[in-house]
Amino acid sequence: MNAPRTSAPQAAPGTGRLVLLTTTHRVAPGLLSWPAWQTLRAADRVLCADADHPQLPYLRDAGIAVEITEADARALVAYCVADAAAEDGADGVAGAAAGGRTVVVVTSAAGESALTNELAALAGSGRAAVPDLELLPGSYDLPGARLLDLVQIMDQIRLACPWSSQRTHQDLAKYGIEEAYELVEAIEAGDRDELREELGDVLLQVVFHARVAQDDPAEPFGIDDVAATIVDKLIRRHPHIFGDATARTPEEVKELWLRTKAVEKQRTSVTEGVPLGQPALALAAKLALRARKAGISALPDGPGFGYELLALAARAEAAGTDPETALRAAARTYRDAIRAAEGADAEASGAVGAGESAE
Repeated sequence: MNAPRTSAPQAAPGTGRLVLLTTTHRVAPGLLSWPAWQTLRAADRVLCADADHPQLPYLRDAGIAVEITEADARALVAYCVADAAAEDGADGVAGAAAGGRTVVVVTSAAGESALTNELAALAGSGRAAVPDLELLPGSYDLPGARLLDLVQIMDQIRLACPWSSQRTHQDLAKYGIEEAYELVEAIEAGDRDELREELGDVLLQVVFHARVAQDDPAEPFGIDDVAATIVDKLIRRHPHIFGDATARTPEEVKELWLRTKAVEKQRTSVTEGVPLGQPALALAAKLALRARKAGISALPDGPGFGYELLALAARAEAAGTDPETALRAAARTYRDAIRAAEGADAEASGAVGAGESAE
């Protein structure tokens, strides 16, 4: 029996209480809810089938005795209910005195499906008294908890997969570009299921690259370093939230962001930080934006379609239109028109063929 007892919820007289205590591996062991600690301290017995359960050292430190054993439904029911004294130690469990008892089963990561199935069968049979059955969450997943699973899975893959274990940042670069384009396509299509999947694929690229970086012999860093870097940047770039600055409109926020960024980067040219590997229209628009913000008028006037497209991209940017997005939308419309024309041609050919067959 675990002592001292506390004011945990009591079982109804004569029935007892059987509690399945669930925890999450994504929260540090030992951090349990107050109702969980109350119930554990007040329990007559605490069982756990997993000898390596991460909660066990902390339960023992708290003075809670835990039996490492497989939970047997019939034995536990006999122990809990009031008439267990008549059972005289069914399945090796000593008979209970009059009055219900409380048993806590600390569930494993895989769950206790065999136990719950047998308890459900006993409760549904109507042939035997059963204790009050309760599922008690001892700890809860916080928002973002599944990211820990992704990091863990990626670590296992990096160590065990013959392909993934050999990848470098250079090998993976093309996949980052592909996944970004697929994400854009999902956004433009308005497909929510596809959007969720493509966001996951982009996230995988981040986690994969961070895991590769962890193996660098000279300058290793990991996913926590990546997260810390962006957290610090977001705090610095939002002084109106995390500091004393004031920004009441989206325009003021953007201006504050650019001003803070300029102080951080200390760049000597407005073209620094503009990736030349991006699509040409996006590149042209970005350069035009930087030049316009800096009051620089240096748009070259040359022959050919390239300079015409450059001028058109600059005009679009000045008018508040992203030329890359605008052209993509027009291209999608063009694609749909081509498909419609192909369908019309196919129908017309089918009609002609049918007429010839009739003749």
